Amino acid sequence: MNLAQWLWRTARRSGDTPALFRGTECVGSYSEFAGRSAAIAAQLRDGYQVEPGDRVAVFLPNDVDYLCVLFGIWAVGAIAVPINAKLHAREAAWIISDARAKLCFVDADAEAALGGLPAEERLSARLASVTNPSFREFCAHPTLAWPVERRSDDIAWLFYTSGTTGRPKGAMLSNGNLHAMTYAYLADVDYPRPGGATVYAAPMSHGAGLYSLVHVLQGSAHVVPTSGGFEPAELLALGRHFGDVALFAAPTMVKRLVNHARDVGANGEGLRTIVYGGGPMYLADIEDAVEALGARFIQIYGQGESPMTITTLRRELVADRTHPRWRERLASVGTPHSCVEVRVAGEHGEPLPTGDTGEVLVRGAPVMLGYWNRPEANAVTLRDGWLWTGDLGSFDEDGFLTLKDRSKDVIISGGSNIYPREVEEALLTHPDVAEACVVGRPHSVWGEEVIAFVVARSGCELDTAVLDRHCLEQIARFKRPKHYLFLDALPKSNYGKILKTELRQRLGGGQSTST
Repeated sequence: MNLAQWLWRTARRSGDTPALFRGTECVGSYSEFAGRSAAIAAQLRDGYQVEPGDRVAVFLPNDVDYLCVLFGIWAVGAIAVPINAKLHAREAAWIISDARAKLCFVDADAEAALGGLPAEERLSARLASVTNPSFREFCAHPTLAWPVERRSDDIAWLFYTSGTTGRPKGAMLSNGNLHAMTYAYLADVDYPRPGGATVYAAPMSHGAGLYSLVHVLQGSAHVVPTSGGFEPAELLALGRHFGDVALFAAPTMVKRLVNHARDVGANGEGLRTIVYGGGPMYLADIEDAVEALGARFIQIYGQGESPMTITTLRRELVADRTHPRWRERLASVGTPHSCVEVRVAGEHGEPLPTGDTGEVLVRGAPVMLGYWNRPEANAVTLRDGWLWTGDLGSFDEDGFLTLKDRSKDVIISGGSNIYPREVEEALLTHPDVAEACVVGRPHSVWGEEVIAFVVARSGCELDTAVLDRHCLEQIARFKRPKHYLFLDALPKSNYGKILKTELRQRLGGGQSTST
């Protein structure tokens, strides 16, 4: 079934319901939302000869037009290729070319950036600017009466990975994959209520945009902050205004929101649900978040290859302090989603006993069809029906999965495995540490040694000897950092993930202090 049918159905059922908001200003009901999407679909078909299965890229910042474009692409049967608006034009052009997109939606800035590339990098894809007056013709075009028929295994979204270790790969997500993701949200994460709203604080090209589906299905209001992204003060104000708000945020965003709320004495009024994922949430940070804002937080663990649907840690479990192992549970990523099987496996895919660490494998309805034009990567990542995630973790006796690290990030020193996250967790419990990231560096005797990059809290100074003593109180001596590098901030991707590749590159020229 074509995903766009959900929008058409909601518009028929609740056409007068406010749907699209820029800040607190309503700019469209569900009837108008569906009408604009239908007009875009018809214009794609008639004006650009877009056919079912063609790829249409979206290189736009967050805006309500993004949603109309996305559902218009699906309605005509095409495949959406959302691209983070913060990428360099050269990076975006590579994705557009790799997907062999026929058309790319842009704004004025993206159009100028793409047009300014060297001649050899220019795109063959046509550009359609949403800031050009001609875009109004899209929305005024005679509409498509009903979305084009699509099968469950037809591709709907090419989800390009962040590419922090090389060229990004396009995960082929089918209509069926995204149906399963949406149902899993309703079963395992949250159930949006009539009259509620979702706020797009994170990039709509990724998790926040994927979650638009469940909120269209439920008839929620879709709110794009006037800032176009994540500003803690603005989010708190939107929560107070709408009163029943859900949002998706990366852990780094949650931390900023909590710090700001504390600074201004806010309690998060109106922010009913904050789903966090997309990177590691450290135990100290989520404890702090619940203490400051209460039982609003739900963790999900997923990948672009199994979008938002591997495990979940429900709201009541995040907030619970009564279970004897509540800290261990809070440090986990929860239990498997209803629609998937999750296995911790050895080198050959064999399931490992409870407590043992291995690679996390997942199979089920949300798992991608494969990578776009990457048969070699598919052979490595998809084996015997299982998605090999590249993440390392272990199950406890109650079925809670705790992630250790990415397999490529494990440090092997003196023949012993050291999981960077364990060391980072120890460092972050020090009151003067704001951020920490641990990587391995080659060592002639031990194979690798542990290097810690540390950011101090505002107004604090860090002392190497103090940090060393602090680590030794919590972890084994062989795991403690052998060198510390103090930075003003950790480098992060456009999605808020810490760039360990960049940190490793800095090791050669950084000032380090031995212990």
